[in-house]
Amino acid sequence: MAAPAVAHRTDRPRALPLREVRTRLTQIVALAELTDTVTVVTRDGDPRPVAVIVPASAARSAAQARADADRVAAVTAGWARRLEELHRQSSRRHAAELRAVTDALAEVWAELDRRVPAGDPALARLRAAHADLLRG
Repeated sequence: MAAPAVAHRTDRPRALPLREVRTRLTQIVALAELTDTVTVVTRDGDPRPVAVIVPASAARSAAQARADADRVAAVTAGWARRLEELHRQSSRRHAAELRAVTDALAEVWAELDRRVPAGDPALARLRAAHADLLRG
């Protein structure tokens, strides 16, 4: 008896009705294993797929892809939580530093008002520059 010829791998899956798959299951499984052939199982008389026979390597790859996607999602969520927490900490720190600078400026302006005579042109230019900074 001659050995069966090994079919060439095709990119398009083969479609077979369930009745034929039942009678040729051993051959279809061997074909999937040896040639990476994908077989789509349809109901008899209905072209819509109901199942697929794929090589084990492809099934493992899909399972690994799902596991990888789950790991990436978990890592991404962890980094998102960490970044959000760092953002909150930075915002609190920034607000505290801004309050400290604002308080220090208020003290400096009070001290300048005490030491510099009213109407001094240098002090007026300094106040105008400060006002421009606050607007910009």
